[in-house]
Amino acid sequence: MISIASDNRGFTLMELVAVIAVIGILVGVAAVKLNKALDNTKVAATSAEMDAISFATVGNPDIYSDGARSDFGYVGDVGALPPNLDALHTNPGGYSTWDGPYIGSTADPDGYKTDGWNAAYIFNDTLLRSTGSGSNMNRIFAPSSAALLGNQVSGVVLDANSQTPQASFQDSVVIVLSYPDGAGGTSNSSTNPDADGSFSFGNIPIGNHTLRVIAVSDSDTMTYAVAVNPGKDVSLNIIFPADLF
Repeated sequence: MISIASDNRGFTLMELVAVIAVIGILVGVAAVKLNKALDNTKVAATSAEMDAISFATVGNPDIYSDGARSDFGYVGDVGALPPNLDALHTNPGGYSTWDGPYIGSTADPDGYKTDGWNAAYIFNDTLLRSTGSGSNMNRIFAPSSAALLGNQVSGVVLDANSQTPQASFQDSVVIVLSYPDGAGGTSNSSTNPDADGSFSFGNIPIGNHTLRVIAVSDSDTMTYAVAVNPGKDVSLNIIFPADLF
């Protein structure tokens, strides 16, 4: 009878070391991939949150109503840049034109102020910066504060016969532009047209404002909705339906 002996030889020390080394390599590779995936998630979440803060500050340029941009955020309502990120969620001073909260939830009102790495955002003028990843992520709201706060609204006033007021009728027309004054109230700036009918208002913030053109002698008022976009001056032709001049 032939007998067959079984091989009960176990792993040698070298084989165990090799197996442990392979497992270590696999765990290391998995950890690197996991950390990279987590980091990518934080980058994506931070980028989305920075977009939301930008929209809260200066509005979403893709939101339109009746053919005109309708969302201008905090700046469009108040007429100034927010003094800090807190002002996007809490009225900074009893402002009557403040129409927030523009961002932040009731459950977590401060969550939007830190990035995906729990580092506080740096907010300065038109720049928002995240530093939590170890390298800067920037979001610029506008080329400059002037593009948000220093625009011009101008135009020409004519009557039904395309006549200009000339010197004798300048005082018979009053043009009033209403816009947020930057301190929580509303400014009603007024002017008379020049002899050639031209008029202008400077240092106007972005937003939806109201322009009224009043013919004093006829008690006739025409009202216009004026959408001022960042860095885009507005020019209007105002034509009264009557023979005024």
